[in-house]
Amino acid sequence: MASTQVNPTRMELTKQKKKLVTAVRGHKLLKDKRDELMRQFLDLVRENMELRKKVEAGIRSANTNFVIAKAGMSEETLNTALMAPKQEVYLETGKKNVMSVDIPAFEYKTRTPDANDIYSYGFAFTSSDLDGAVKSLADILPDMLRLAEVEKACQLMASEIEKTRRRVNALEHVIIPEAQANIKYITMKLDENERSTQIRLMKVKDMMLEEAHHYKEREQSAERKRSILKEKESYIEVLSNGKEMSLYCVKFRQCRGVLFIKYLAFVIRKSRKIQYNR
Repeated sequence: MASTQVNPTRMELTKQKKKLVTAVRGHKLLKDKRDELMRQFLDLVRENMELRKKVEAGIRSANTNFVIAKAGMSEETLNTALMAPKQEVYLETGKKNVMSVDIPAFEYKTRTPDANDIYSYGFAFTSSDLDGAVKSLADILPDMLRLAEVEKACQLMASEIEKTRRRVNALEHVIIPEAQANIKYITMKLDENERSTQIRLMKVKDMMLEEAHHYKEREQSAERKRSILKEKESYIEVLSNGKEMSLYCVKFRQCRGVLFIKYLAFVIRKSRKIQYNR
């Protein structure tokens, strides 16, 4: 249904048509964006599931090794071995734009490139299970960072997909139908006004022609002449009784106005006289 706030003017019609074109174009672009976001979102979800399984398996292995190492070593020795770490990790955060969505990007760097610097203790008083636990944690660190990045990206993309879906539905079910209804309403009003204007112009033209040529008066005069002629014919039929009246009837047809009335009286008197003589 057309909005009551729309003025049925040609300027408003042009504005509504531009609005409709923009809305249709925006609807197509947002629909394509939603589809692409859904595709990338599903890819990230699959990657997230695989990384989670891998990280959980690595953490489970590291916990198992720590439990075994703790069982074979004293608590003080274990705490002393892990108290002063030798390697350091520097985490750098950034952003990556994917379909107008800023998702985080993590990068890490170690203080030294040597892979053996993860062991901050000597091997004389520690067990190999502790080495395996530390190695497991060091190996799953990149996967843990990637998992955090993917999970955050999934959250942001899910939120953007919901916003895009709402915009697509608003354009498809509200804005585009409203613009189409407004265009139809304005077009009907303009056509109606044009027909009314044309009818008024035709009326004015008829009035001007009547005033210039007096068509109506001529028609009324012709109608009066026809009625008078018909009346004459009726009187002629009544008064025509013989050959004596034929001449009077011919002259009677030629009479008009006051002369017609006088001649009618004359014909009636003449008719009576002829009948009396008979």
